[in-house]
Parts: sequence; C-alpha cells; structure tokens
Amino acid sequence: MAQVQPRSTSIAGASDGRNLDLLMNVSLVVTAELGRTKMPVRDILKLAVGSVIELDRLASGPVDVLVNDKLVARGEVVSVDDNFGVRVQEIIDKPNA
Repeated sequence: MAQVQPRSTSIAGASDGRNLDLLMNVSLVVTAELGRTKMPVRDILKLAVGSVIELDRLASGPVDVLVNDKLVARGEVVSVDDNFGVRVQEIIDKPNA
C-alpha cells in the first residue's frame, strides 16, 4: 500500500514549541462516501439480495473523504490491486471556527 506523506505538521496555536510527534501515530477513521439517500422503514424492510439503492450522486461524480466524520477531501474511486481506493482530487480547507 502506498505511503502518504503529511502536508504539514503545524497546527494553528501550536507555535509555543509543543511536540506534535506524539500525535503522528494516532489512528483515525477514514471513510470514502459514495453518496446518501433517505428511505422509509417500509422500503428498508423490503431490501433483499439484488436490491438497488439509488444514491444522491452521479456514478461519475467525486466521492467524499471523511476523517472521523469530518469532510477533508474529495476524489475519484480507483482500483488498487484487488481493493478500492480513492485518488484525492481536492483538499477541503475550512477556516478554524
């Protein structure tokens, strides 16, 4: 699997010399989201093998990359050996609140 290099180890407000190396091995949940939909319970209970759930995105559209449920990037689905992967096409920069 390809190694990803961090963009930066600086954190706003961390200019007082705190060592960020302690955080570098913390594991976070990364999710690639193809799309979403809402369904009534009656339709969910009717789901069976072969059922198709239509999502709110085009098949050719980007997928969202979330880290601990926070949107951080968008990309395209790719094949990596026998697994799915995401090629990052856009980093979502949000100003600090």
